[in-house]
Amino acid sequence: MVEPLDHLREVTRDDVLTYIKTLHGHQRHDQLVALRPLFTWAKRNGLIFRNPTSRIKVGQYEYAVLQPLVPEQVDRSVAAATTPATRLILALAAVHAARVAQIADLILDDVDLGNRRLTIAGRVRPLDDLTRKLLLDRLEHRRRRWPNTANLHLLINNQTATKTSRASNHWTSAAMRGQDATLERLRVDRQFEEALTHGPDPLHLAEVFGLDEKTAMRYADSARALLHQAAEQPLQ
Repeated sequence: MVEPLDHLREVTRDDVLTYIKTLHGHQRHDQLVALRPLFTWAKRNGLIFRNPTSRIKVGQYEYAVLQPLVPEQVDRSVAAATTPATRLILALAAVHAARVAQIADLILDDVDLGNRRLTIAGRVRPLDDLTRKLLLDRLEHRRRRWPNTANLHLLINNQTATKTSRASNHWTSAAMRGQDATLERLRVDRQFEEALTHGPDPLHLAEVFGLDEKTAMRYADSARALLHQAAEQPLQ
């Protein structure tokens, strides 16, 4: 049993190493990140003579392997999308991996139906048949509901139709709130599905979705782990 210490000065490097050996994953990472500035501050203010956390590597944060959404989760979100706006919002997240804020920021000029292109956050994407149909449905609904609006945003509501500002993130994500397959989960699942389908190549993911290096590598690593697990399963 470890005896309680009366002062920070009594804590040794071995004490820290013994403690963190009892932790794993994000707990180990978070505790070391918290302890380091504490002892750095204590040394700077003369409370200790030596920092017991020095030269102890925090190490790279180990994320859990991502898991794809199951069809039932997606089906429930699809069933919850009951209006032209929410159906389009769902497609933008699930097909084009758009973030909630990016969806709310879309303006009419971002839609090029003739050339079948859609610009999201400055990146031009091909317009698939499903999203094109949902865009047409939403644009027709918008024309009938707010024929005189001056708001150039693609997605407007009763509050923003008389203004020029975009709809809030809260309104944009409202229909999927409480679902397992939220807009954020659908966005992540789309990017993960790309890694599973086209191979765990972080460069490909970064190019398709504009991801940063660390995020692309996380998707690729998770996809590689799941593909490896699937390959090891015996044939039925």
